[in-house]
Amino acid sequence: MSASRTGRRLALTTSLTGLLAAPLAVVGLAAPAHAAPVDIQILGTNDFHGRLLPNTSSGAQEAGAAQFAGAVKQLEAGFAGPTVFAAGGDLIGASTFESFIQRDKPTIDSLNAAGLDVSAAGNHEFDAGYGDLVNRVMGPYDATSNAEGGAAWQYIAANVRKKSDDSYALPDITARTPDANDTSDGGTWTTTAGGVKMGFIGGVTEDLPSLVSPSGIADLKISSIIAETNAAADRLKAQGADIVVLLVHEGAPDTTEASARSNDNAFGRIVNGVDGDVSAIISGHTHLAYNHVINGRPVVSAGQYGTNLNRLVFTVDPVADTVVFKNGDIVRANTVTVADAGALATKAAVQEIVSKAEAQANVLGARVLGKVGGAFNRAKLADGTTENRGGESTLGNLVAEVHRWATSTAEAGAAQIAFMNPGGLRQDIAGPADVTYKQAAVVQPFANTLVNMKMTGAQIKTVLEQQWQRDDKGVVPTRAFLRLGTSEGFFATYDPSRPEGNRVTGMWLNGKAIESGTQYSVTANSFLAGGGDNFRGFNAATAKRDTGKSDLQAMVDYMAAKAATTPLPVKADQRQVGVSWPAGAPRFYRLGQDLKLNLSSLAMSTAADPKDASLAVKVGNASVSSVPVDNTVSTTAQDDETGKAAVSISLKGKVRKGKQLLTFTGPTTGTTFTLPVDIRKAKAELKARTKPGRIVKGKTRARLKIKASALGIKAVTGKLVVKVGGKKYTVKLKNGKATVKLDRFAKTGTKRVVVKYAGSNKVRTKTAVVKIKVRRK
Repeated sequence: MSASRTGRRLALTTSLTGLLAAPLAVVGLAAPAHAAPVDIQILGTNDFHGRLLPNTSSGAQEAGAAQFAGAVKQLEAGFAGPTVFAAGGDLIGASTFESFIQRDKPTIDSLNAAGLDVSAAGNHEFDAGYGDLVNRVMGPYDATSNAEGGAAWQYIAANVRKKSDDSYALPDITARTPDANDTSDGGTWTTTAGGVKMGFIGGVTEDLPSLVSPSGIADLKISSIIAETNAAADRLKAQGADIVVLLVHEGAPDTTEASARSNDNAFGRIVNGVDGDVSAIISGHTHLAYNHVINGRPVVSAGQYGTNLNRLVFTVDPVADTVVFKNGDIVRANTVTVADAGALATKAAVQEIVSKAEAQANVLGARVLGKVGGAFNRAKLADGTTENRGGESTLGNLVAEVHRWATSTAEAGAAQIAFMNPGGLRQDIAGPADVTYKQAAVVQPFANTLVNMKMTGAQIKTVLEQQWQRDDKGVVPTRAFLRLGTSEGFFATYDPSRPEGNRVTGMWLNGKAIESGTQYSVTANSFLAGGGDNFRGFNAATAKRDTGKSDLQAMVDYMAAKAATTPLPVKADQRQVGVSWPAGAPRFYRLGQDLKLNLSSLAMSTAADPKDASLAVKVGNASVSSVPVDNTVSTTAQDDETGKAAVSISLKGKVRKGKQLLTFTGPTTGTTFTLPVDIRKAKAELKARTKPGRIVKGKTRARLKIKASALGIKAVTGKLVVKVGGKKYTVKLKNGKATVKLDRFAKTGTKRVVVKYAGSNKVRTKTAVVKIKVRRK
């Protein structure tokens, strides 16, 4: 437990080597039992993600590890009763380069120095697999055997169990934590201070199997947070816990209290489902800061990156067995004035850790790999900063191409197609500029290897359909849509209005249609290849093998080969485009008709991305009117519909009949794609009338005036055949018109005149009938 427990004082080491070798110790005396109620303080954090350095760019208020640790100690020193410093997970993983390049060892040391007591396991704690978490991160520091581990806080996760015996999966490390009062079974953690026994329950998002490489947690099963929490809370209370707190790595989708109460999302269901034995819920995962009180219980999150601390104060009466929530607030860490001697010493010690980490990272990261001709960005919403994992991006497509290129050799599988998950992209590549090793590393910081496999066209389609997300229980997750980055030469069309599972309407590789039963060589990183991010379709692949090539090394090699001297150009062509035909669209179109459809996903979404103001359109070889593109970027929608066009094409002029390709070309982005369309002859309209109005037997020669037309055809040409009274007349149309002078009629009566247009290469045949009344005089 933290240094502010009653009667405790902080013992700081003076040697940085010693600091790295072992966590800061907390020395204490047993606290006497209290008959009177006791005020306790809980400080909460979450989603630290190795943010060692302060950051105030673009409005951020990240304190940096040194100020953050000092703030924790200052808040402890300013509180008279016991304090527990707890976390909601994701303390490591997806870290900035200074921590990432050293496997988060500087972050582990910094949080040890800050006195972190206990944390829920987050999904990123499992990035390198269960074995890495329990053996390295949670394992004791050893300069030889475990120089990169040594967390001195207890990770807990009650809903993570071993498949082998159903026991809690995380080990108890309290034998080497600073306080002898700490106990844990891996799912829960308890400590006693000031006569108060405090129990904590850990939970990790139930989406864990889709957020980390499945192979890394193959021996684990993820159970219900609600059920495990309620069972653990009952047990802790039965064992004498005076207060129980849930630390859960799951969070609200927004900062409103309504969403935290709603059964329409996973977090709201947890809030509503956890029983009254739990006195507080400290959450994370969604990186949002909120400070709610729901049904008398605080429900909080500190946001992200060491920006804030949740501060909760309770009055606990062990005798009366009551817990009263007194107050809670969100404290911005960089606003805390660090003045206490112990807090200052902690801040200085952590600053030394951070400075050494930064210096080492600068050495490792400074090497220039190559040059880029512009920015390669992730997809963003309209504010230009909020990441949109549902959008196609220049960065996602670049990384996919890098992975394909790196495994294109015969020995690596001769990859034809590669896919990249958007969640694996953590930083943009600024440009035009040199690209350093550090910049390349922070783009995809998970150290995945590249896996090559064989997939049929049908299996590839299944994977693309899974961009519309469902987890393994059939539930739509918080991120309902994830757009895969794709390598060069791959193109697909989809219709977002069609039923789930049937939205992908076509796939092509280098202009040739992908066949359902044909096998293709496909590469993905090990996370995605294992079915991560709910792309379980990859599990159906055959001949799957780990190439041994890391994603980072692939980028290093690609830059050396493609961009060592000439800047790598940004490719903004769209590789998945929405195509929606109107309801009731015909199987074929006739010359003269208007062909209509709607296009979407025609543009990347950041200001730096090239965009097309319009698309050039051809029907076969005939150019038709260009189509304007609306490049408005959504403010909220996490999808890939940016860049929309309502297409209306008149099939006339030089447009030919037959099976044609409708070709769209973006002059700026280079997006080019074709859609097959069947165009048939136009329908003719045939009108005929006779003059003069009165036809007399044996005297008047009637003139038949004929006009032929067809929608969209300027002038109908071809031959007319007129039959009447056993006689046949043949004439050619001129500018769509013709006149036939009939012979005199020998008999009276009504004569039936049949006019037949023989048709042309663009117009169908047509027959019209005219009746002539022949009079006696």
